[in-house]
Amino acid sequence: MSLNGTLVANVTSADPSTDVWLADGDNTVVVALNKRTADSYAFTVQPGMCDLPDTSGNTFSPDGTLEYAASGKSYASVTPGCAWNPRTGQAQPYVHLVDNGNYLLNVSVNGVALTQLSATNPHTPVFLSAGQNVISAANGFVSIDYYVRDGGDGTCTLP
Repeated sequence: MSLNGTLVANVTSADPSTDVWLADGDNTVVVALNKRTADSYAFTVQPGMCDLPDTSGNTFSPDGTLEYAASGKSYASVTPGCAWNPRTGQAQPYVHLVDNGNYLLNVSVNGVALTQLSATNPHTPVFLSAGQNVISAANGFVSIDYYVRDGGDGTCTLP
């Protein structure tokens, strides 16, 4: 497998996948099936598309288990748990997101709307996909809380 003409990895049946990190702009990924046959894929990455939000203003609980947003309006568990996700029908890592007051927070994961938190619905599990996940909790146009969590390969094993 190559990226823009540079070998990235050899993929085999024993090790059938690899991560390919694309740069801003045009990228070509080539997967050579043998010496004469290859599949080519073109990707364009817009500048800033993969920038993670700034969470440097967030703080952590003394025991390190909770991360509080800079706004103080929400907090999330730090270490993912493992639970059955009824939407996907499989066990997935998740974190718990909590409304830290009587705010109306629109929650999304990787840009996809998930739910609203409020006084009547103050918390929710947030299931993580494989790789980096950006969780946001928007209080209208007033503030947006961000959390970044690694979902590993997107699966986990229930005890």
